[in-house]
Amino acid sequence: MAKFTYKARNRRGESLKGEIEADSEDAVAQQLINSELTPIVIEAAAESSPHTQWLQSLWQPGKVDADELALFSRQLYSLTRAGIPIIRALSSLSQSTRNPFFAEILQSITANLEAGLDLSTAFSRYSGVFPPLFISIIRVGESTGRLDDALLQLADHLELEKENRKRLKSALRYPTIVLAVMAIAIVVINLFVVPAFTDIFERSGKDLPLATQILLGLSNFMVDFWPHLLVVGALGAFGVKYWLSTETGRYQWDRAKLKIPLFGDIILRGTLGRFARSLGLASQSGVPLLQGLTVVAGTVDNAFLEERVLTMRAGIEHGESLTRTAAAAGMFTPLVLQMIAVGEETGAIDRQLLETAEHYEREVDYDIKTIGDAIEPIIIITLGVMVLILAMGIFLPMWDLSTTI
Repeated sequence: MAKFTYKARNRRGESLKGEIEADSEDAVAQQLINSELTPIVIEAAAESSPHTQWLQSLWQPGKVDADELALFSRQLYSLTRAGIPIIRALSSLSQSTRNPFFAEILQSITANLEAGLDLSTAFSRYSGVFPPLFISIIRVGESTGRLDDALLQLADHLELEKENRKRLKSALRYPTIVLAVMAIAIVVINLFVVPAFTDIFERSGKDLPLATQILLGLSNFMVDFWPHLLVVGALGAFGVKYWLSTETGRYQWDRAKLKIPLFGDIILRGTLGRFARSLGLASQSGVPLLQGLTVVAGTVDNAFLEERVLTMRAGIEHGESLTRTAAAAGMFTPLVLQMIAVGEETGAIDRQLLETAEHYEREVDYDIKTIGDAIEPIIIITLGVMVLILAMGIFLPMWDLSTTI
């Protein structure tokens, strides 16, 4: 079946937009009419190339962040728990959300539900907004008649994941700011400070120290070619963004960032904690293990580790246990592997995975709180080296000139 986009009006005259899979435009029209919607426009959905998708991502009209998705899950749980029909609940949330992009998506999902689709299928049409784990747990909740419980688990999970991501970002914020300030300081020194001493050194007629010659050469280069450097920097930034959007580039970067001193280990354990919590939640919600590994692989947000998770799934498909495949993946510590083994033996793998997640989260939280103590000496030494180079390059020649006067 092909995908078709449509515009229609409901009985109240409200305009609705959405996407439907059907055999033909006539089938789409009939499906809309059966749902008491009046078709206005029906068009075949255009398939975009990977290059076009990358260009579109640079000017994406809107997005739904993790905070909004967590709040949506909590609100939808509260409404369904109160006995409000799902279509009415989604319609109400689409009117109350402050994000126009998200409101349009919720209106389209409501229209798809009115057209006869189930909730998980309607969500899956917007896989860029709703992650695979979200859709899988909703599907299990629908099939078991426990949709409200599924929504509650998702709300708790998304809120906790949001806090974990904030902790990881806070660990990277301090060094990022320091590096940015150092880079700005280097640019200001070379463009404005060093040129002020150039004429003085040239008029002196004396041989300058090597450090001074290097500083003057770098400063003259930046002063003469700063427009070219801006263009090269902009092109480099776009080139890196495009490279990271490719499968090879993202894989190589995700593998490399796990080896960054101090921060690579924090990123690794934070990601593994997210994996363990997501798989534990999927298992607790009734998602089969193989399907759970498939959907959780996309939630780790790391192409290198995603490949390892899919390798675990392949091993289980060939009859291996979760413990053996986890050990072969080389991602987990012996303590965590022992916890997973206990979970398999006792039939409580979901509880052991959640405890594994808590273990990683405690370690990451401790490392984030102490990372400043580890970074501070490095920053002090780096700043000291910069000041020393500046002093040797600028102030020593000035001192020699003052002694000859």
